[in-house]
Amino acid sequence: MAAHLRSDKDGIGVSVSIEVYRDAWGVPHLRAADPDELAFAQGRVTARDRAWQLEVERHRAQGTTAAFLGAAELGWDTFVRRARLADTARRCFARLEGTDAPTAAWVRAYVDGVNDGLAEGADRAPEFAETGLTPGRWERWTPLAVWLSTHILFAGFPTKLWRDEVARRLGEEWTELFATDGPGTAGSNGWVVAGGRTASGAALVAGDPHRFIEAPGVYQQIRLACPAYDVVGLAVPGVPGLAHFGHTGPVAWAITNAMADYQDLYRERLRRLPDGTVEALGPDGWAPAAAHRETIEVADAEPVVVEVIETARGPVIIGADDEPGDSSSPWEALALRYPPRVTGELGFGVLPALLRARTVTDVDTALDGWVEPVNVVQAADTRGGLLHRVAGHVPVRDRANSLRIVPAWDPAHAWADAPAPLPRAEVRGHAVMANARGLAAPLGVEFAPPHRAARIDELLDGSAAWTPETTAAIHSDTDNPSAARLLEAVRRAGEDTETGADAPGSPLGGTPAPLSPAGAGVRERLLAWDRRMDAESTDAGLYAAVRGAVVRRLAGHEAFTALREPSPYPDLFRPWLALGPRVAFALETLLVAGPVPAGDVDRIVREALDEVGAGEPPAAWGVTHRLAPWQALPDPDDDRWPGLGGDHDCVLSTSSVPGWTDRSARASAARYVWDLADRERSRWIVPFGASGVPGDPHHRDQLPLWLRGELAPVTTDWQNLIKEQG
Repeated sequence: MAAHLRSDKDGIGVSVSIEVYRDAWGVPHLRAADPDELAFAQGRVTARDRAWQLEVERHRAQGTTAAFLGAAELGWDTFVRRARLADTARRCFARLEGTDAPTAAWVRAYVDGVNDGLAEGADRAPEFAETGLTPGRWERWTPLAVWLSTHILFAGFPTKLWRDEVARRLGEEWTELFATDGPGTAGSNGWVVAGGRTASGAALVAGDPHRFIEAPGVYQQIRLACPAYDVVGLAVPGVPGLAHFGHTGPVAWAITNAMADYQDLYRERLRRLPDGTVEALGPDGWAPAAAHRETIEVADAEPVVVEVIETARGPVIIGADDEPGDSSSPWEALALRYPPRVTGELGFGVLPALLRARTVTDVDTALDGWVEPVNVVQAADTRGGLLHRVAGHVPVRDRANSLRIVPAWDPAHAWADAPAPLPRAEVRGHAVMANARGLAAPLGVEFAPPHRAARIDELLDGSAAWTPETTAAIHSDTDNPSAARLLEAVRRAGEDTETGADAPGSPLGGTPAPLSPAGAGVRERLLAWDRRMDAESTDAGLYAAVRGAVVRRLAGHEAFTALREPSPYPDLFRPWLALGPRVAFALETLLVAGPVPAGDVDRIVREALDEVGAGEPPAAWGVTHRLAPWQALPDPDDDRWPGLGGDHDCVLSTSSVPGWTDRSARASAARYVWDLADRERSRWIVPFGASGVPGDPHHRDQLPLWLRGELAPVTTDWQNLIKEQG
């Protein structure tokens, strides 16, 4: 497409010529005369392909979604307002303008492109008519706000709410009992293979980000080409450039979540003065806190007024409205401190630098300016260079800050001026990143279990001739190492009843009740199972049924009675605070440690085997373990989403909540293999398609490949692409 467009930059109309090509999957390949024109083109084509998604993200970043989606979004809007995300984006963009004017102009060009394409995109998207939403205008800081809202929960600060509840209700000794990569976090797989272990002699960079699956997808395949660079990769719609995954030809990079802890929660004491102003108790005594009120519009309901309070620590996100009836009495609330709010830096200067990168040194140098989220990065170049490091801003502060809510008035919990040094490691043959405790261990508290990382490492050791094609077998591996501990309990359950041994750890001793014949049959099948969570596997379905029954019984044990009390915190944080999911994701630990006696654990496993044996035979795993993507407008035909293979700790990671639902809200938001020998041999896939428009041929055309674990080709020869006209 050749387009004559106007940029609002400096208020002067600028004529530009931009070309848009598409590959067989509808992926946009953009060419322009310079980086700013290319950013304009990226914004415009994204608005045309993803108008509804962009507008939802803009409203989510501003805290205005309830105005068209209804009261169900009020909790999110309230959090976003109180966390000051839009205001933080404004601050960060103002700082960017002052310190890096070229990057600020580049971001403005992207925003101009979005605004230019939104009306056309909205005409193609039926959701606008369905909700009565009219496309709004993007501000120059909106991409930064979208980035913040997309990642504000990545560091999992609500886990500190959970630890506080565990300490208060169950006891300090159990604070870290449930430590795991829980349901509220997001992770990834990633690996880099040095040229000495590939068939081509050049490195491969591969992996897949695991996130809550959204429709349209959170990643957008795209190519950005101008005289300064030519890059393919996965963009976040609403944000210019390719922050997380890209291949420039000479160098390629990818990330996973480092699981670092870089956000703190402070327990604040607030009081209101007679004149209506608010003060907060800090290390130096009472000091003024900023306070104002905002009105949240709600579709088909009355507007809601919320008070927004910010102390010297940060914005008050919980308890701002808990002021006692006696206005002279102080009250407690919780403030969130996060790096961009403190420093005014978001790291957007890194984005154009990555596009220009030619070596791993260029990538490494660029990432020194990265802020949020904190990532483990891997990169490789055509010269044989390899990179494995952490990038981002992790504040230096007291260890207690990382574990719990800390008192705002104690000076011991202040942040140091300089951030923590970031670890790096040498790549020897290959390196794996999968959210496990490893490279980033000094920076975090809770990490994913080691299973995915260990399994990928084991598979990579199996060959010294890896190719983009054979790498797909790693992406789709369904071995479930985390099943081993429950299977051991299943084995033990039968042995105890066969030998008449006392139940280990039982305070009463005695011979356990024998398994029923049906329960014994379930046990026999599980002990012969190959641990593969394949969609068509009835044994995997049987395992899931037994696991769910065990989780429900453990969660119902009297040892956890106190944790079943309702949480005092907003529903937005329920995924981190619900006992059932916590037990489900910490099952490996709870089977061998914790407040439930070992004898009771064995009894629970036996009862679960009998329960499953007495019921209808469970269906194959994929019959119930089905995709459940988040959509701003829920799909009226939700039952049509397909079944999935994999499980939380498989390399093919697809997360449900055992014991409560087999529906999978988390999975691979994309998969990729970057080939440094020949970029055209690279591969990628997203769960749905390049277009966010229902009915478009490329709306969900990649879903069948994604389900089969296959990857689509990356096409870079312009002669093999179709040029858009008009």
